[in-house]
Amino acid sequence: MKKLVFRIPATALLAAALIVICVTPVAWVAPGLQVLYVLPLGYAYWVLRNRTTVTEEEIVARGVFGTTTLKWSEVKYIRLIQKGWLRAVKEDASEVTLPAVRFMHLPALSLVSGGRVPDPTIRADEQEEAAQETAQDTAAEVAEDVAEVPAKAADETVQSEK
Repeated sequence: MKKLVFRIPATALLAAALIVICVTPVAWVAPGLQVLYVLPLGYAYWVLRNRTTVTEEEIVARGVFGTTTLKWSEVKYIRLIQKGWLRAVKEDASEVTLPAVRFMHLPALSLVSGGRVPDPTIRADEQEEAAQETAQDTAAEVAEDVAEVPAKAADETVQSEK
Protein backbone atom coordinates (compact mmCIF):
# COMPACT_ATOMS: atom_id res chain seq x y z
CA MET A 1 0.00 0.00 0.00
CA LYS A 2 1.34 3.40 -0.98
CA LYS A 3 1.48 5.96 1.79
CA LEU A 4 2.85 9.49 1.77
CA VAL A 5 3.14 11.82 4.77
CA PHE A 6 3.44 15.57 4.27
CA ARG A 7 4.70 17.41 7.33
CA ILE A 8 6.42 20.62 8.28
CA PRO A 9 10.20 20.08 8.24
CA ALA A 10 11.75 19.35 11.63
CA THR A 11 14.22 22.16 11.09
CA ALA A 12 11.32 24.51 11.89
CA LEU A 13 11.87 23.51 15.52
CA LEU A 14 15.04 25.59 15.43
CA ALA A 15 12.78 28.64 15.34
CA ALA A 16 11.16 27.48 18.60
CA ALA A 17 14.60 27.19 20.18
CA LEU A 18 15.49 30.67 18.97
CA ILE A 19 12.26 32.05 20.43
CA VAL A 20 13.13 30.45 23.80
CA ILE A 21 16.53 32.14 23.73
CA CYS A 22 15.00 35.50 22.84
CA VAL A 23 12.20 35.27 25.42
CA THR A 24 14.47 34.26 28.33
CA PRO A 25 15.78 37.79 29.20
CA VAL A 26 12.25 39.23 29.13
CA ALA A 27 10.66 36.29 30.97
CA TRP A 28 12.75 36.83 34.09
CA VAL A 29 12.28 40.61 34.36
CA ALA A 30 9.09 40.35 36.37
CA PRO A 31 7.21 37.55 38.09
CA GLY A 32 4.60 35.91 35.88
CA LEU A 33 6.32 36.69 32.59
CA GLN A 34 7.50 33.10 32.42
CA VAL A 35 4.17 32.55 30.68
CA LEU A 36 5.95 33.78 27.53
CA TYR A 37 7.53 30.33 27.26
CA VAL A 38 4.12 29.08 26.12
CA LEU A 39 4.73 30.74 22.73
CA PRO A 40 7.66 28.56 21.64
CA LEU A 41 6.03 25.48 23.16
CA GLY A 42 2.84 26.15 21.22
CA TYR A 43 4.80 26.70 18.02
CA ALA A 44 6.75 23.46 18.52
CA TYR A 45 3.47 21.58 19.12
CA TRP A 46 2.06 23.08 15.90
CA VAL A 47 5.13 21.97 13.91
CA LEU A 48 5.00 18.43 15.27
CA ARG A 49 1.21 17.99 15.05
CA ASN A 50 0.34 19.37 11.59
CA ARG A 51 0.56 16.77 8.84
CA THR A 52 -1.34 15.22 5.97
CA THR A 53 -1.19 11.49 5.30
CA VAL A 54 -2.29 10.30 1.86
CA THR A 55 -2.92 6.67 0.93
CA GLU A 56 -4.62 5.02 -2.02
CA GLU A 57 -7.89 4.91 -0.06
CA GLU A 58 -8.00 8.11 2.00
CA ILE A 59 -6.58 11.47 3.06
CA VAL A 60 -5.98 12.16 6.75
CA ALA A 61 -5.49 15.85 7.57
CA ARG A 62 -4.21 16.36 11.11
CA GLY A 63 -4.33 19.85 12.57
CA VAL A 64 -3.64 21.30 15.99
CA PHE A 65 -7.13 20.69 17.34
CA GLY A 66 -8.37 17.69 15.39
CA THR A 67 -8.11 15.16 12.60
CA THR A 68 -10.20 14.90 9.45
CA THR A 69 -10.34 11.69 7.42
CA LEU A 70 -11.62 11.78 3.85
CA LYS A 71 -12.18 8.83 1.55
CA TRP A 72 -11.20 9.58 -2.05
CA SER A 73 -14.84 9.06 -3.06
CA GLU A 74 -15.78 12.06 -0.86
CA VAL A 75 -13.28 14.39 -2.56
CA LYS A 76 -14.67 16.36 -5.48
CA TYR A 77 -11.38 18.12 -6.35
CA ILE A 78 -8.23 19.64 -4.90
CA ARG A 79 -8.18 23.45 -4.84
CA LEU A 80 -5.12 25.67 -4.94
CA ILE A 81 -5.36 28.62 -2.57
CA GLN A 82 -3.03 31.53 -1.91
CA LYS A 83 0.73 30.97 -1.78
CA GLY A 84 0.53 27.43 -3.15
CA TRP A 85 -1.36 25.71 -0.32
CA LEU A 86 -3.93 23.04 -1.20
CA ARG A 87 -7.40 22.23 0.10
CA ALA A 88 -9.62 19.24 -0.58
CA VAL A 89 -13.15 20.18 -1.64
CA LYS A 90 -15.76 17.64 -0.60
CA GLU A 91 -18.91 16.70 -2.52
CA ASP A 92 -20.98 19.05 -0.30
CA ALA A 93 -18.66 21.98 -1.28
CA SER A 94 -17.05 22.19 2.16
CA GLU A 95 -13.28 22.46 2.23
CA VAL A 96 -10.66 20.64 4.27
CA THR A 97 -7.24 22.24 4.64
CA LEU A 98 -4.38 19.88 3.86
CA PRO A 99 -1.62 20.90 6.28
CA ALA A 100 1.90 21.00 4.83
CA VAL A 101 0.74 20.14 1.29
CA ARG A 102 1.74 22.64 -1.40
CA PHE A 103 1.48 22.96 -5.16
CA MET A 104 4.95 21.43 -5.59
CA HIS A 105 3.65 18.21 -3.98
CA LEU A 106 0.98 17.60 -6.65
CA PRO A 107 3.08 15.11 -8.70
CA ALA A 108 3.63 12.95 -5.59
CA LEU A 109 -0.02 13.34 -4.59
CA SER A 110 -1.05 12.24 -8.08
CA LEU A 111 1.15 9.16 -7.87
CA VAL A 112 -0.10 8.04 -4.46
CA SER A 113 -3.75 8.79 -5.22
CA GLY A 114 -3.66 6.51 -8.24
CA GLY A 115 -4.33 9.33 -10.69
CA ARG A 116 -7.36 10.76 -8.87
CA VAL A 117 -5.45 14.04 -8.64
CA PRO A 118 -4.08 15.09 -12.03
CA ASP A 119 -0.38 15.89 -12.26
CA PRO A 120 -0.07 19.47 -13.58
CA THR A 121 3.56 18.97 -14.57
CA ILE A 122 2.57 16.52 -17.31
CA ARG A 123 0.70 17.70 -20.39
CA ALA A 124 -2.63 16.05 -21.15
CA ASP A 125 -1.32 14.14 -24.17
CA GLU A 126 1.62 12.85 -22.13
CA GLN A 127 -0.81 11.66 -19.44
CA GLU A 128 -2.82 9.79 -22.05
CA GLU A 129 0.36 8.21 -23.43
CA ALA A 130 1.46 7.21 -19.93
CA ALA A 131 -1.96 5.69 -19.24
CA GLN A 132 -1.85 3.80 -22.55
CA GLU A 133 1.67 2.53 -21.83
CA THR A 134 0.58 1.35 -18.40
CA ALA A 135 -2.43 -0.42 -19.90
CA GLN A 136 -0.24 -2.02 -22.59
CA ASP A 137 2.33 -3.14 -20.02
CA THR A 138 -0.42 -4.66 -17.88
CA ALA A 139 -1.94 -6.40 -20.90
CA ALA A 140 1.49 -7.72 -21.94
CA GLU A 141 2.14 -9.08 -18.42
CA VAL A 142 -1.24 -10.81 -18.38
CA ALA A 143 -0.61 -12.25 -21.85
CA GLU A 144 2.80 -13.56 -20.73
CA ASP A 145 1.25 -15.15 -17.64
CA VAL A 146 -1.47 -16.78 -19.75
CA ALA A 147 1.08 -18.00 -22.30
CA GLU A 148 3.29 -19.51 -19.58
CA VAL A 149 0.48 -21.66 -18.16
CA PRO A 150 -0.19 -23.70 -21.38
CA ALA A 151 3.54 -23.90 -22.10
CA LYS A 152 4.18 -25.40 -18.67
CA ALA A 153 1.24 -27.77 -19.11
CA ALA A 154 2.56 -28.85 -22.54
CA ASP A 155 6.03 -29.49 -21.09
CA GLU A 156 4.53 -31.61 -18.34
CA THR A 157 2.51 -33.62 -20.89
CA VAL A 158 5.54 -34.20 -23.05
CA GLN A 159 7.56 -35.31 -20.06
CA SER A 160 4.85 -37.66 -18.88
CA GLU A 161 4.60 -39.29 -22.32
CA LYS A 162 8.32 -40.12 -22.30
